[in-house]
Amino acid sequence: MTTEPTILTSTHNGICTITLNRPSVFNSFNQDMGQAFQEALDDAASDGTVRCVVITGNGKAFCAGQDLKEVTAPDAPDFTEIVEQTYNESIRRIRSMEKPVIGAINGVAAGAGANIALACDLTVARDSVRFIQAFSKIGLIPDSGGTWFLPRLVGMQRAAALAFLGDKLSASEAQAIGLIHKAVADEDFEAEVAALAERLAQMPTRGLGLTKRAFNAGWNAALSDHLTTERDLQMEASKTEDYAEGVSAFLEKRAPQFKGS
Repeated sequence: MTTEPTILTSTHNGICTITLNRPSVFNSFNQDMGQAFQEALDDAASDGTVRCVVITGNGKAFCAGQDLKEVTAPDAPDFTEIVEQTYNESIRRIRSMEKPVIGAINGVAAGAGANIALACDLTVARDSVRFIQAFSKIGLIPDSGGTWFLPRLVGMQRAAALAFLGDKLSASEAQAIGLIHKAVADEDFEAEVAALAERLAQMPTRGLGLTKRAFNAGWNAALSDHLTTERDLQMEASKTEDYAEGVSAFLEKRAPQFKGS
């Protein structure tokens, strides 16, 4: 019997699309899927032809979080193993990848699924999507970076309300409070994601990657220390071919042709 892969990948015109593919269980994660997801992220990060990554889901959901059948099985791994190996390693890869990562949220994003969405650089969701910090409903805490991202994105009071109450948050509400980049009409979703990915894939990839590195470094840095980090990263950016092309294009009053190097 052929087993359907838990992760699907495709690359076209510099855009790598990674699709969570367990639609019968709303793309909930088990350990095999977590490993496959990380391998797909590693491949995208190391592939020089990939200049933008899109993470989405197959079917009605983006991701419903952890597959509870795995954690309740007689031989279930403990939570340290699950959180570290399935989720923490995935979040680290998304945040450390020096390429833009779009979260294309096609359906409900609950539990760890919601926080994987928040780890992406730009998150776009269908209007019909609901984000749910479902952890409190079973006596757990938000993982997959949830307790780190939420207060930084929306403030402590809103973060506490989302985490404690576990209420559904619409895509438009998520955009309004700064939790995601954009909510779009369901019928426009695929075109919107494609246009954003194509735009990012044409931009100076190294410069975007260094900007992401600076953002990551700046979360907990003192201003004076971070100014030094910016200085050093700016020096690195100034040595790229895309910088030279950008300056030439500006002076020649033409559109730049960035190569991502």
